[in-house]
Amino acid sequence: MRSPTYLLKPFHPMRTLISGGTILTPDQVILGHTLIIEGEKILQIIPDTPSALIEKEIINVKGFFVVPGFIDIHVHGAFGSDTMDATSDAILEMGNYFARHGVTSFLPTTVAASARDIQAAIDNIANTPQSSNGAHPLGIHLEGPYLSQEFRGAQPSQHLRSAELDEYKSWIRDKAVRLITVAPEVAGVSDLIRVGTKAGIEFALGHTGATYEQAQAAVESGLRQATHTFNGMPAFQHRSPGVLGAVLSDDRIWAQIIVDGIHVHPAIVKFLVKAKGTDRTILITDAIRATGMCDGDYSLGDQMVHVKDGVARTDAGGLAGSTLTMDRALRNVMEFVEISLPEALPMATRVPATAMHLESHKGSIAPGFDADIVVLDESYQVRMTMVGGRIMYRDL
Repeated sequence: MRSPTYLLKPFHPMRTLISGGTILTPDQVILGHTLIIEGEKILQIIPDTPSALIEKEIINVKGFFVVPGFIDIHVHGAFGSDTMDATSDAILEMGNYFARHGVTSFLPTTVAASARDIQAAIDNIANTPQSSNGAHPLGIHLEGPYLSQEFRGAQPSQHLRSAELDEYKSWIRDKAVRLITVAPEVAGVSDLIRVGTKAGIEFALGHTGATYEQAQAAVESGLRQATHTFNGMPAFQHRSPGVLGAVLSDDRIWAQIIVDGIHVHPAIVKFLVKAKGTDRTILITDAIRATGMCDGDYSLGDQMVHVKDGVARTDAGGLAGSTLTMDRALRNVMEFVEISLPEALPMATRVPATAMHLESHKGSIAPGFDADIVVLDESYQVRMTMVGGRIMYRDL
């Protein structure tokens, strides 16, 4: 006896239309078009026509901007949670908060800590499920522990050390580790860069007093980013260019920058963008758990930092991360550099995606890309955030 045959109707994921807004891809400005999302992906961008709007969920964003979701590749925490908490709840809470500020993807970032605590943070990212109401982690960014004592900033001195294969070999195998900030002059770091780059890990110069030659050697080995440029490194000297000379002159390096008006003077932000161009500048927040919270005392790793008027400092008075959000960073860079939204937007979207080798499916609005979408109003405030085709935040 033959088994019965069942005729199954083809499955069509729910389609959502975002209509009436100005679409910034971010490299093109598209007027009079509708964005069609099917399931988790962008399906089409089509001219506005009445026939296209039949029997589909329509979100009218007339007068607003439709842009790719922001990608923050250097962020420690927010809203009372931190990467070093090493709990799924902390990562999910961070993602929920970030989505309200236009972030759709992020790299939870560590501080220098014991081998056990760093491994716990890595394992937590690997085991945390994707959020159903917030931004999605892309993996983890290890800021340290192979950093300079002299330029450690808020990194805890007792946890800075040389790079040893016995410690980092597990990181190389772990696909959760996507970016590592290092000081090239620290013993063992050159070998780490060579081995890690072959495994697909990205590296950034940071908290470093490396010479120009040491920085260039790291770039030749595969390093391609600079962590919070100007912070955690020596000042620029025209006869001894150092790390900043390498960052500013080498087109292979993407420069991260904290645009809060505190870490870097607005004029220097303008200088960096003019030197590197918007295609090699990445907006980051370096935000800590105090972000979105009241002034007070908060932990950063195993030390306390003090937040007053939104500025976080160590006991010694040094800056300790920020309370910046990505939407504010975008508005700030537009003001500081005197550029338009289309000019500024790539630094928060396509450029970090490219630096992290995600440009085939994130950072842009195009058919086949992830439906990570943000709607900004005429004041560039976030009014809606969509991650993988799902609305995570909405104020429309």
